[in-house]
Amino acid sequence: MTTTGAGADTAAEDRVFAALANGTRREVLRLLRDEGPQPVQALADRFDMRRPSLSEHLKVLREAGLVSEQRSGRQRIYRLEAAPLAEVQDWLHPYERFWRQRLRGLGELLDRMPDDDRP
Repeated sequence: MTTTGAGADTAAEDRVFAALANGTRREVLRLLRDEGPQPVQALADRFDMRRPSLSEHLKVLREAGLVSEQRSGRQRIYRLEAAPLAEVQDWLHPYERFWRQRLRGLGELLDRMPDDDRP
C-alpha cells in the first residue's frame, strides 16, 4: 500500500479496505485462517444466510485478492490469501507507532504527577 502509485494501486487498496469493512467478510477470513481452505457450502453453513448471499461476500473478497478459489469437481474451495493483509499492516504501522508514542508520553506524565493519598 504505497502512496506513490495512483490509480490502480489506490483502487486495489480501496477494494481491500472495503472488503475488510464488513463483519461477515472478516469472519470468513478468520474461518479460513483458523480452519484452512474450505468449500463454499462449509462456509455458508456457518452463517445465517443463503449461499448466494455468501457467494457475493466471497466475490468481494476474491476481487480484493484476500481469497482464492479453486475448483475441485463441482466444489469451489476457498483459501485465504494473506498478502493484502500484510499491506494493510504496513499502512497501519505508522499509526500504531504514533499512538504508542502518545500513550508512552501519557504514562510518563502520569508517573511524574504526585499521588493523591489524601482521604
